Amino acid sequence: MTATFTETIFERGSMRLQILQGGAGAPLLVLHDEMGYPGETAWQTELAQARQLLIPLAPGFGIAPRIEWVDSVRDLACVYARWLREQKLAPVDVIGFSFGGWLAAEMLANDPSLFRRLLLVAPLGIKPDTGVILDAFTLTHRHQLEATVADPDRTPEFAKLYGGAPTPAQIEAFDEARAESARLAWQPYMHNPSLPALLDGLGNSLPVSVLWGERDAVVPRSAMEAYGRALGKAALRVIAGSGHRPEIERKDQFLAAVREFFR
Repeated sequence: MTATFTETIFERGSMRLQILQGGAGAPLLVLHDEMGYPGETAWQTELAQARQLLIPLAPGFGIAPRIEWVDSVRDLACVYARWLREQKLAPVDVIGFSFGGWLAAEMLANDPSLFRRLLLVAPLGIKPDTGVILDAFTLTHRHQLEATVADPDRTPEFAKLYGGAPTPAQIEAFDEARAESARLAWQPYMHNPSLPALLDGLGNSLPVSVLWGERDAVVPRSAMEAYGRALGKAALRVIAGSGHRPEIERKDQFLAAVREFFR
């Protein structure tokens, strides 16, 4: 069984946001990673049986057109926040993946009232104390994708999403996503130096959890621990054997963590 996703458009002046919506139940905002939205995945199909998933397609990341005046992650966070407020969706439960986790953290720093509960999955956005964030721009598309999972050959859904020779449309989408990532987060690389101070103690006012795969080659554990220190109360849950994308590498453990947190 697959979920049926429909697309809605939010427009205000020069802002245009495309949102995929599907499932039934209480709304759950899903913010995808820096590689762009890959299409419906197995965890989404399962969770959509109990939750209404709202998935904005990040402007400029391969599907939705760029918003020209957005030139920082914080700008994009403000676009999403306005959509949530005007659609009267706040406070809402949120899952943010990698770049999407950073985006959620910027939204939290600007307006904590937007969220009910927040799950950050291997978020970018804070500079690690030890180790470095993977420099994806030194890699080909294929090597960047493979770096996101601990064992591509033993991750069936990875092959389903990215197996075989990429089509010209897929290559163009990856190029656009990488270009927009660089435009928004090249300098400083994939973090915001002011974010820890702006998040200070906000984890005391609403439930926040950080989920991370123990074999993550994209963002080191020290960055997850830095999020915990900044937020004050943010439990770190480690998924054994997983890389940067536990939602496809260890789907059952990932869904168990999601259901427990948003229970």
